Amino acid sequence: MAFYIFFFGLVLSFSLSVVIASDHSPLQDFCVADTRSRVLVNGLACKDPKTVEAADFSFGGLHLEGNTSNPIGSSVTPVTVFQLPGLNTLGISLVRIDYAPSGVNPPHTHPRASEIITVLEGSLEVGFVTTSPENRHITKVLHKGDVFVFPIGLVHYQRNVGSGHAVAIVALSSQNPGVVIIASAVFGSKPSIANDILVKAFHVDKGVINYLHSIF
Repeated sequence: MAFYIFFFGLVLSFSLSVVIASDHSPLQDFCVADTRSRVLVNGLACKDPKTVEAADFSFGGLHLEGNTSNPIGSSVTPVTVFQLPGLNTLGISLVRIDYAPSGVNPPHTHPRASEIITVLEGSLEVGFVTTSPENRHITKVLHKGDVFVFPIGLVHYQRNVGSGHAVAIVALSSQNPGVVIIASAVFGSKPSIANDILVKAFHVDKGVINYLHSIF
């Protein structure tokens, strides 16, 4: 009897952890986000269903090439709940990423979503790093039509290794996956992380840290 109690307790704990680790399931047909609402909830408040229109469930523009004329050579076009209100409570979102030759989508994480990427044009080096202490780097070169998955919360990146422009479509398991760009978060936070902390963390001198602060 004690074994069965332990077993069912373990199953219940696992089930709860799975539920907590993902977006909540909808309790009605839809909950189109009311972006003008001042009500603070975990997500976005719902519009009155009687006022919902087809436009609330559609987005146009993913066929348009993003502007990659920037220092990292990539452009992200998001389709999250903030661009497509009908995604509210559905637990999914989409992104188009354009890459110039040698362009990168720099190391980052999505705290609320796993990610699956499909290459539409070009060739991409993709990779993610497992948690400490292993810090294992898992990487692969993808070509047109290839698919790769980045587990939730892990640091990952993409780089265009082809000779021309590259395009990818990304699906994420949250209406609002969030993004933490590692370099910007560490060196561009406001207020800044104290220099002595970063000197010790990165094993470099203060001049290097000051320089990195200045460019982020």
